[in-house]
Amino acid sequence: MGFVQSTEGESAFLPDVLLLNRPNLINEPLWRNQSTVSLGSSIPLVIEVVSTNWRDDYFTKVGQYEAVGIPEYWIVDYAALGGRKFIGNPKQPIISIYLLAEGEYQVSQFRGENRIISPTFPELDLTAEQIFQSAYLQN
Repeated sequence: MGFVQSTEGESAFLPDVLLLNRPNLINEPLWRNQSTVSLGSSIPLVIEVVSTNWRDDYFTKVGQYEAVGIPEYWIVDYAALGGRKFIGNPKQPIISIYLLAEGEYQVSQFRGENRIISPTFPELDLTAEQIFQSAYLQN
């Protein structure tokens, strides 16, 4: 378990999934005492699963994770709760993958039978629907 905090912000976030680059934790000033990371080089990937606070995932965390320099950020919106400007109309389950390019996120979206494309997991061979089905089986 670990928190993510931008050096610009006072708030820290506890992501649903946080992939850590363990060798880089020695460079993290808050890791030892607070389990908090603030360097993009320590965090290759963050995944958030959308719930009723979808605005946090699509507004706040996108900006904060971009400021930290996290290379890859997934938003898994299996219940299509996000706003239409983020997930389209009609609303349907979607996985949005934000990739950092020249300091800014560029987003790709995956629905239904679209195969997920992830630089962090280039060998991944799953569709968005397969991920959504496994989420429903867990509930």
